[in-house]
Amino acid sequence: MNNPLKAWLAAIALIAMPLATTSVFAQATITTSDNRIETPANVLSTQGNEGAKPAKVLTTRDLATPQEVRKSFETRFPGIEIVAVVPTRFPGIYEVQVGMDVLYTDANVDYILQGSLIDAKSRVDLTAERLEELTRVPFASLPLDDAIKQVKGDGSRQIAVFEDPNCGYCKRLHETLKGVDNITVYTFLFPILSPDSTVKARNIWCAEDRAAAWNAWMLEGKVPAELNCETPLETNLVLGRKLQVQGTPAIVFADGSRVNGALPLEALERKLASVK
Repeated sequence: MNNPLKAWLAAIALIAMPLATTSVFAQATITTSDNRIETPANVLSTQGNEGAKPAKVLTTRDLATPQEVRKSFETRFPGIEIVAVVPTRFPGIYEVQVGMDVLYTDANVDYILQGSLIDAKSRVDLTAERLEELTRVPFASLPLDDAIKQVKGDGSRQIAVFEDPNCGYCKRLHETLKGVDNITVYTFLFPILSPDSTVKARNIWCAEDRAAAWNAWMLEGKVPAELNCETPLETNLVLGRKLQVQGTPAIVFADGSRVNGALPLEALERKLASVK
């Protein structure tokens, strides 16, 4: 989740703490001209409300358009860039997409929910389902000429991986890939960990045999020779930021689904087998 979003969510949590301890049990009342006390008409609880005025119907479906919710959200939380607002399956609850994250709010943006929305009947995590959809990358749209290509066996299964040469988990992934056959791996050099990562990525890209230089470093620790040439490193960084790649390795499968992190061999084989 991006830093501005974390900041205001943390601020909301701090503000809410004292309120939760002092007002959660309070119930508003009104006094009539003859000094009778009545419960306000829009109280949701029915316990002890005998004699209250008839309540307003608090339907939550279609109380606001997504455009109105966006405007209210931007007013309450200025500086937070909203990608999209869409209604959820739950009446009156809207999904607010911020970067590659989703939040939920009501029609008036009086409440914010950060967490999973579950379909109680099907037991499906709708939030996880939506996040997978949002992070999906059309494989054919990737500029594969800017990646190091390695083919094993018939190369029929394809993955693209954003990797930093100094990433320990990337090296672990390459150890795992030694046990995978019939695969084509496209490595997008994505140096984000240190200036040395940029130097190593440049030297590897400029090597006569890029795949050999990459494997020699990642699997054997052989430092690539100092070289200079034109590289796609900056282009890769721009692409990664566009795709919200925030760490390495980030694996994109042929069906567009993504996994962040190094998968163990069995999990990787299961994932590859599930890709249609």
